[in-house]
Amino acid sequence: MVSEKRFSPLSGWLPLLITVALGLAGPLLVIGGAVGLERSENGSALLLAGGIAALALGFVSIFGFQAVAPNEARVLLLFGAYKGTVLDSGFIWVNPFFTKKKLSLRIRNFETGSQQTPEHTDAQGKVLQARGRTSGRASKVNDKDGNPIEISAVVVWRVVNTAEALFEVDDYEDFVSVQSEAALRNLASRHPYDSADHEVSLRGNTAQVCDQLEHDIQERLDKAGVEVIEARISHLAYAPEIAAAMLQRQQAQAVVAARTKIVEGAVGMVQMALEHLAKDHIVELDDERRAAMVSNLLVVLCSDRHTQPVVNTGSLYT
Repeated sequence: MVSEKRFSPLSGWLPLLITVALGLAGPLLVIGGAVGLERSENGSALLLAGGIAALALGFVSIFGFQAVAPNEARVLLLFGAYKGTVLDSGFIWVNPFFTKKKLSLRIRNFETGSQQTPEHTDAQGKVLQARGRTSGRASKVNDKDGNPIEISAVVVWRVVNTAEALFEVDDYEDFVSVQSEAALRNLASRHPYDSADHEVSLRGNTAQVCDQLEHDIQERLDKAGVEVIEARISHLAYAPEIAAAMLQRQQAQAVVAARTKIVEGAVGMVQMALEHLAKDHIVELDDERRAAMVSNLLVVLCSDRHTQPVVNTGSLYT
């Protein structure tokens, strides 16, 4: 594994002055040497050679200048050997024979399921279509219960090790995209979409699931020199072919849960009413009348419609 080495370059201003001086002195020396050769003066050949060398040196040194913007890096190679990475921004000068590869250290994000579009240029090099990325599409995967679901996530990341990003993987941007998609699919298959008990579910434990997703993606991207800052689920739904059936199931579960609460409350109210009647000696009821009263109260309290009371104008036992 290639380790990142920090390279400290020279400031570009002094080499710039030297290059300008060489560019001005070179033609003068060449002209002086040529004139001296015509006059057969001593040292004219040496003067001409010095002028040519100054021009060549000034021309070559031009390729050593670089302007590094903030949150950008330059990875330096000398005939295939890694020499270091320039992380300081500013105007710099390095060995002109270095191969300099530009690398962005800025924070980037993408949505899983999106595809990267390459840059298109014409014959003259004019950019016809800039490099970009299509909008994300939800991935279809089976959850832990085997139900087909659609899921997608937004991943925020940045490069923290330039050597690993360039030399350990072929294309680190594509590597981040593919591995994030694979981690998301693996996570979705380990958890159910929804769970009635205390099991971790995709819909009921979003924060915990997102933390697991971030950890899983980071574990896969460590070898590429990439740090995952955040990973959040952006879309989660049942697949269209089972969405209607799952909606009915959720509605049924909600109705059952609501009815359970209503019955629990109604039983408590009936018990409280019977206790008050017996405690205050308002009316004495035998078992049959007590059962009828409990039945009537439960019907009134548990019904989903307004009940119509019937007033008994006779005696209690008629």
